Amino acid sequence: MSLVTIKNLWKMYGDNVVLEKLSLTIEEGEFCTLVGPSGCGKTTFLKMLLGQETPTRGTFLLDGEPFPQEPSIERGIVFQRYSVFEHLSVLGNVMLAIELHSSPFLGRLFGKKRKEAKETAMKMLVSVGLGEAAEKYPSELSGGMQQRLSIAQSLVNKPKILLLDEPFGALDPGIRADMHALILDLWKKNNLTVVMVTHDLHESFYLGTRLLVFDKVRHDPHAPNAYGARITYDIPVGDTRKSVLHEINKSIT
Repeated sequence: MSLVTIKNLWKMYGDNVVLEKLSLTIEEGEFCTLVGPSGCGKTTFLKMLLGQETPTRGTFLLDGEPFPQEPSIERGIVFQRYSVFEHLSVLGNVMLAIELHSSPFLGRLFGKKRKEAKETAMKMLVSVGLGEAAEKYPSELSGGMQQRLSIAQSLVNKPKILLLDEPFGALDPGIRADMHALILDLWKKNNLTVVMVTHDLHESFYLGTRLLVFDKVRHDPHAPNAYGARITYDIPVGDTRKSVLHEINKSIT
């Protein structure tokens, strides 16, 4: 059974059709990259996978069951802007992710459970290269280190799916290359399923095992919101046919 199953999915806001007729399956362990013009529904699709948005109609399943209609432990998210708590240390940020899941009402663990949470958080920080920065605060970290912290927060509860919304877009090229290496290493070691939105076609081919191109194929100048985007290309990364790459480049520029 596929991890994610989507059949004839539509997303509308009133009369505005954002996505139409989406059908695909995502297998466990895939690294799917999403590209397409601005405003074509990529982030909306990611929000549906996270649980922040619900489909207007269509089949939308996780492990054969209806998708949870709110964010849950099965799905981690990393945004372009770092979603960290400035008043907490690096270690405190990652521990909080564990505590909020384990004790949602108090948001706090005590005794043996707190010690175990601290040990788990430290292992996660070491895995993302922040072991020596555990007692620092986010304001003391570089942009790349803050993004590592966001990734640690998202992975510490072992989600089934990691969702990335242009997570490296604000980083300079050198740090971005380091983050590419990190996310590929974590993907392999943790047997993650990753869905990532990016505007960088080269990044999408370098990181992903599968490329999904979103675009509007139907246009009505008299009713510009009447039609939504679809998946116009679904390409295994090994497919490097020049004609396909040329068409994709045209569609996202």
